[in-house]
Amino acid sequence: MAVLLLLSFLFWTLLAIAALVLFNIGLCRLIEALAPPKGQFIDIGGLRLHVIDSGDKPGLSPPPILFIHGLLGQLNNFTYALAGRFPERRIVLIDRPGSGYSQAAPSQSLKAQGDLVAKIIDKMNLRQPLVVGHSLGGAVALALALDHPAKVGGLALIAPLTHSISAPPKPFGALAFRSPLALWLGAWTLGPLATLLSFNTARKEVFGPEPMARDYWRRGGAILSARPPALIAAARDIAHQPEELPPMAARYASLALPIGVLFGAQDHLLDPKAQGEDFCAKNPNTQLTLIDGGHMLPVTQPRAAEDLIRATLLRL
Repeated sequence: MAVLLLLSFLFWTLLAIAALVLFNIGLCRLIEALAPPKGQFIDIGGLRLHVIDSGDKPGLSPPPILFIHGLLGQLNNFTYALAGRFPERRIVLIDRPGSGYSQAAPSQSLKAQGDLVAKIIDKMNLRQPLVVGHSLGGAVALALALDHPAKVGGLALIAPLTHSISAPPKPFGALAFRSPLALWLGAWTLGPLATLLSFNTARKEVFGPEPMARDYWRRGGAILSARPPALIAAARDIAHQPEELPPMAARYASLALPIGVLFGAQDHLLDPKAQGEDFCAKNPNTQLTLIDGGHMLPVTQPRAAEDLIRATLLRL
């Protein structure tokens, strides 16, 4: 009897998992119809990446600008209000591995992502671009500059993750999986629905104290974060930062390029002092700007983000 009960339990459990996986496959198709890819796909070492490239047109001012988004984000974080403010330059935006419409990479470490961006720079013939990194994208930009300094002209970091944090910010706490199996099960069963249902609460933390525009859910690509591959990529992003950021921080003083940093004083996700002031204290080439605002400054404060980028460009 006990064996039959166990087999019955396993059968119905597997059936429920299969039903949720099928449901999430359909949900992904719906989400992707609402927020389709806007750019082109390039191959980097067998990895299919989604990018937007405004093109190397005659008369453009050097250097180009390369944008790297943050945790659970995608390139729409920049197309929403910021990237279009630089018509005089070549603009390149990328979906990090596993995010947006880019294929997941074997490693989601900051170093691996920095190495991948270096390959993108070579592939797209970007000559020492100004690299703009938001949130975790700032950490990727720093890994790129530390390991490939000759490929980067300067850094403009918006609310960047620069130092390790003891625990993920509240909206991302459910992504702190260590077991690959538990991560896969969470992402492909209840993860997408839980993400959609908790979005109203999460946006208050991610955007607060500023409001989120009503159309950001679709035009800003936020809905793409509810897909299982994006949840898995974000969890893998989180898993690497405690090990990688401390040794990176020990090397910040060696960065010999202009670095501009912008933080919102009321950022709910990252501490402006620990991630901004303490970072800038390590290197004389950095300049910190602190404004009233939250974490999603490329969306809520595009003028201030533009000013940071242009000020950093003047220092190149």
